[in-house]
Amino acid sequence: MTTLKQKFVGMQIGPISFVDEGVNNVLDTLQGRFGIDTLLIGTVSWLGLKIGRSISWDIDGWPDHGVSEPADVQGGSYLNYRPEYYTNTSIENFRAPDIGMHGKDILDMVIPGARERGMRVIPELMEPLFKYSGHGSAQSVPIPNLPQYFEIDHLGRISGEPCLENPAYRAWWHSIIEDHCRNYDIDGIMWCNERRSPLDRLIAGMAPTCYCKHCVQNMRQHNIDVESTRLACSNAYRYFQEARADTEFADGALIEFLRLLFEHPELLLLERYWVKRNKDLDRELYGITKWCDPKLEFGLNVWNRNHFSPIRKAQWPWKDVVDYADWVKPIVYQHQSGQVYVKEMTDFHKSILRDFTPEEFTPIMYKILGINEIGWDDLVSTGMDATSYVGGQCKATVDVLQGKLPVYMGIGVDAPRVVEDQAKCTPEIVYDSVLATYNSGGAGVIFSPNYSSMNLKNLDGAARALKEIGVW
Repeated sequence: MTTLKQKFVGMQIGPISFVDEGVNNVLDTLQGRFGIDTLLIGTVSWLGLKIGRSISWDIDGWPDHGVSEPADVQGGSYLNYRPEYYTNTSIENFRAPDIGMHGKDILDMVIPGARERGMRVIPELMEPLFKYSGHGSAQSVPIPNLPQYFEIDHLGRISGEPCLENPAYRAWWHSIIEDHCRNYDIDGIMWCNERRSPLDRLIAGMAPTCYCKHCVQNMRQHNIDVESTRLACSNAYRYFQEARADTEFADGALIEFLRLLFEHPELLLLERYWVKRNKDLDRELYGITKWCDPKLEFGLNVWNRNHFSPIRKAQWPWKDVVDYADWVKPIVYQHQSGQVYVKEMTDFHKSILRDFTPEEFTPIMYKILGINEIGWDDLVSTGMDATSYVGGQCKATVDVLQGKLPVYMGIGVDAPRVVEDQAKCTPEIVYDSVLATYNSGGAGVIFSPNYSSMNLKNLDGAARALKEIGVW
């Protein structure tokens, strides 16, 4: 069990909970019933999962608190608009017009009460912000000219996400971070980057990006042959489309994929370049946070796909984050994880691993990924084991970081389900997950993804574990 230097029991929460239930009532409940000492507040988003009520109420039902009806969440910024911070980007006033928040600033609303109770306040920000599948995206994003910032795939088509290499979009993120850090009595920033790389997109059946003018210029500055990478993407796209359409390959799908990489190594050069630039954004936001105030902490909220995909696991080693984070939060939504893993591996079994059945390859993939869970057929309905999965991921992270960064495990509490037979969250799952975290060397927990969708009876399992451990 870890030796605690500083208690950290966090709750991810969006603006709507404070509107629905009242700031003081929410803070008293979180602190008095569950021992929460850190609020991770969604401040800028167009995703219902971050800022609204439950996005899976039709499957999960409504939680045992809050308002039991869908919210017309439009999204945007839940902070006062300060135009002087956005002069270097053409994305300007993007305040959320949601009912109940008009003319209000969520941090101004919450910080005074949080400080009275000795609670930390850390804004939570995540990329992508718009039209993110499975996250309850707003129906419209009324930012003028937003499509002008979008990625362009290798076929020349405009896709549905802003390009991280677009100077105006990247500067917008710089501005958002500075705005937060300079104007509020906060304790830091939690940043989550969940973008798919070119190879990631190909495996999922999508066209790789990006070939906008900014990406083309930057690739050339990094001595990358743009047209060779475009040809590589074209042939790779053809391979993945054919594989997913059950086209016969003389030597099998895996050999055909390896042959593709040998014939087009530019695909890997593009992938390596993309990953580097993606990490560069994390580093930039870390630097801005520290420049505004060195005492502010910069925490990384890390996608669970990074430990479910062998490719992403290779690309995103924990040792890299030591230089641009003060702590990490691995996402381990245990009751949801079986479905997430099945979705991830289904894309592999439709393409690269098409010649293996999921049932026969799952033990091999578990060995590759360093996890030990139940078989394929029961993963969705059972989920992953709170002790082995949460504890295993925590220990693996702690072992690599060797005490250089604290590890705060992202414990799933009523994370949205997508099918009726998917595993449900229970007080026991949350209880076991908290115990597994501290028994595996974790320094804290963050209950996720959003308080508005959590059942208090399930959070009671967390409170029981925290008291038993002596954290609370």
